Amino acid sequence: MNYLVIAVIAYFLVAIEVILDKFLLTSKRVSHPSIYAFYIGMMSLFALGFIPFGVHPISLQQAILMIIPGIIFTYGVMSLFFAINKSEASRVMPVVGAIIPIATFLLSIFFLSEKLRVIQLVGVGALIVGGLLISFEFPFKDKKRFFHGFYYSIAAGILLAIAFTWFKYFFEHDNFVNVFVWTRIGLFFGALSLFLNPVWRKRILESFGGFKKPQKEHYETGSLFVVNKALGGIGSFMTNFAIAIGSVTIVNALVSTEYVFILLIGLVMSLKFPKIFQEKESALEITQKVVSIIIISLGMILISLKHRL
Repeated sequence: MNYLVIAVIAYFLVAIEVILDKFLLTSKRVSHPSIYAFYIGMMSLFALGFIPFGVHPISLQQAILMIIPGIIFTYGVMSLFFAINKSEASRVMPVVGAIIPIATFLLSIFFLSEKLRVIQLVGVGALIVGGLLISFEFPFKDKKRFFHGFYYSIAAGILLAIAFTWFKYFFEHDNFVNVFVWTRIGLFFGALSLFLNPVWRKRILESFGGFKKPQKEHYETGSLFVVNKALGGIGSFMTNFAIAIGSVTIVNALVSTEYVFILLIGLVMSLKFPKIFQEKESALEITQKVVSIIIISLGMILISLKHRL
């Protein structure tokens, strides 16, 4: 299967995950982003099940170098949760989707010696423009240009770009399964590192109370969390696989398709849960998002063209 198709399917699954993340965080079923990030890190240990399928011994130095981007990824994801908790998912993801290809492209030039054709560069540029356009709050009021959580979105994009580029480097020097497992161990250590922050540690430890005295809501929340993260895990696996066999810059640029899906699903869900999904439906904002989607779609077409210009 073409790596572009794999990436789009992966981002659709991740879009569903983001919508459910928004529901769990904003509805206060999960009280804090650090709790969410912690349990995701814990669940990453399921990757150990792939050990028989390609994991091999590596040196301590190699292990540390593979674990570090996993830790960075954990903090990128937590920054994303802070942003999603503060604003519309369809606002947050475009900014993250714009920052990731910019940062990844720069990192790839310096560290991976990656080169793109002119037409692909134009496509990446279109994706970035579309992503930025959808992030502005129109009309401007009180000097406010961007939505709440904008700076968390920037931080998330930079951290995730660093992690993805680091992953790509190891994918080029080792087999996919070995790199995937060791970087997931990094997510586990990233989750443990959250205990170093007193506020986050308190929040996480308080969440353990739900295991001692489980209620119906805890069971429902736990089940929804597991299903959601299973979808996200499949999407993450497919994204990593697409990066491993294709261009890291193009795969990350295709994250724009994710927030197109998020916008459409979020609009539908906001009809039933308006206080949770907070999707604004004014003519100006709908037009803004539709124009952005058109630009994003154009970018997708350009980066998928086979011929050289």
